[in-house]
Amino acid sequence: MQIGRVIGDVVATRKDPAFTGVPLLLVQPLGPERQPQGRPIVAVDSVGAGVGEHVFFVRGREASFPFHPTEVPADAGIVGILDHWTLGER
Repeated sequence: MQIGRVIGDVVATRKDPAFTGVPLLLVQPLGPERQPQGRPIVAVDSVGAGVGEHVFFVRGREASFPFHPTEVPADAGIVGILDHWTLGER
């Protein structure tokens, strides 16, 4: 599981039928100090996240698990919304 921030919506006029009714969001992965880490990714949203929110997301096969028994062909999926987070002393 990784932490990211939703930075936008994805609109697709043509997509796989399995994505019907499934929101697609653009997520910027974040490091521990909330700095951008790597390139933004497109993720399926199973929790109703919105632009500007910090989220938990997973990559790989686990991205389609929240939509079971439908098999959504996704590489990344949002599985939780973060209310806040803090880092302890290192």
